[in-house]
Amino acid sequence: MLKGKADKTNLPSRHVTEGPSRAPHRSYLYAMGLDEDDIAQPFVGVATCWNEAAPCNISLNRQAQAVKLGVKAANGTPREFTTITVTDGIAMGHEGMRASLASREAIADSVELTMRGHCYDALVGLAGCDKSLPGMMMSMIRLNVPSVFIYGGSILPGRLDGKDLTVQDVFEAVGQHQAGNMSDAELEILERVACPSAGACGGQFTANTMACVSEAIGLALMHSSGAPAPYESRDQYSVASGEAVMNLIEKNIRARDVVTRKSLENAARVVACTGGSTNAGLHLPAMAAEAGIDFDLFDVCDIFRDTPYFVDLKPGGQYVAKDLYEAGGVPVVMKELRKAGLIHEDCMTASGRTMGEELDMIKGEADNKVIYSVENPITKTGGVVGLKGNVAPEGAIVKVAGMDAEQQVFTGPARVFECEEDTFEAVKARQYKEGEVLVIRNEGPSGGPGMREMLATTAALSGQGMGKKVALITDGRFSGATRGFCVGHVGPEAAHGGPIALLEDGDMITINAITGELSVDLTDEVLAERKAKWKGPKETIYASGALWKYAQLVGSTRLGAVTHPGAKNEKHIYMDL
Repeated sequence: MLKGKADKTNLPSRHVTEGPSRAPHRSYLYAMGLDEDDIAQPFVGVATCWNEAAPCNISLNRQAQAVKLGVKAANGTPREFTTITVTDGIAMGHEGMRASLASREAIADSVELTMRGHCYDALVGLAGCDKSLPGMMMSMIRLNVPSVFIYGGSILPGRLDGKDLTVQDVFEAVGQHQAGNMSDAELEILERVACPSAGACGGQFTANTMACVSEAIGLALMHSSGAPAPYESRDQYSVASGEAVMNLIEKNIRARDVVTRKSLENAARVVACTGGSTNAGLHLPAMAAEAGIDFDLFDVCDIFRDTPYFVDLKPGGQYVAKDLYEAGGVPVVMKELRKAGLIHEDCMTASGRTMGEELDMIKGEADNKVIYSVENPITKTGGVVGLKGNVAPEGAIVKVAGMDAEQQVFTGPARVFECEEDTFEAVKARQYKEGEVLVIRNEGPSGGPGMREMLATTAALSGQGMGKKVALITDGRFSGATRGFCVGHVGPEAAHGGPIALLEDGDMITINAITGELSVDLTDEVLAERKAKWKGPKETIYASGALWKYAQLVGSTRLGAVTHPGAKNEKHIYMDL
């Protein structure tokens, strides 16, 4: 594309740059230092979730400048803008976590509105923390513009006493401290060294899981998600992504040409084989909805069930994102999956080449330390498993990466809590017994509202040495950093009258991750009697504002907890207006 010579006949930016009637609009552009050639070129939105909330977002601003250099080098005109992020590590364990999942929708909505309002032709999106990754990718798919995603990169591991650390260690240390096994001084030392740089949580928690998804699904350039945030090499990926989006504009390759049923299956494979976060079971269906594709929690879990787990990452394993990058990253993982015939090679990617063509260029091989060979996996089934039964007719999900087979079956009496805080207080006071199934309800997307993560509670259990001696089930979520037998996403949620709302202390609950069962030893008749006596959803204090609005709009967890009908109800494509 020659400088200043773009044909804008079919590009949205023509609405603000072309013809005499747009003289006022062009005067605004001249005011910002653009010249005639800049105005004549395609306009590329460069969206970041930069803020000073947490280390995962702090380097996005700098990386965006490199993206803009790439766009300019390929004769495009970059227009930078920002959106919000709610960072789970800061929001965890208190009321702030209600804002986390709702922020995913706010990110997607605000990027959509900015793109629509200013008629940008393409999108390069940078995100760092958990919900901002799917939120940014959802906006790309919703708008169906030429799009490239870039992850801000992971944090470097902390070091103490010769061991690598992540923030997960600090959450679990809180439990150790409560149990009297760690002094105040030891905890203070740990919190000062655990997070030594910019970047998102270092294990295969939600941010790194969705970063792997961005490559596997084709929206990000291969290798781009791996380099830690402080590495200067991230700038090279950012420049390359800016250039790549201009190639996509020229070839008219849009986000939904990349995100297809097959590429969603590729992404789910990578989540499973890396022992990724259960939150992918929420975000992949949400991304599918933006493309009008049927791909719900059960579809995700079907793929998880028959995918070998062969990448040894925290929290179930030993290594962190930096180690995966140094072992060859997502491309080497996908090469291993290809050897087993588990990758669709004909999917388009952000480079304009197919996934098969991209993998043909990858020289690296499994190191059998971080990345095992697919023929010799850690376990033969995926690190994340779907469950179903009379407690969860619409499904539930559990991470089993790093758990032995005998740890994947649990039967015990229910101990029911009406919210996370009650559970955390009981755990702190050790008001629970070995062998129990702790039930945390009223924490779903609508009933919470906001579907909070329960890392504080599960980390406290692990810190007390009880992580393998009790099980948890909730209609809320568990963090990607959670370990232990913790079942999330139980649907329908309590607020919608799901069976989890009807459980009582002492009910015998069976969780079987091998057969995929989550059931209670009650007849249909008993459950029906309890449903008839159910007094309705627990009232929340959120009766106005963004969380109230979210609670009114949010749909089923099984379908991704989205707040609008998705592409199935679409009557226009933004790019074609």
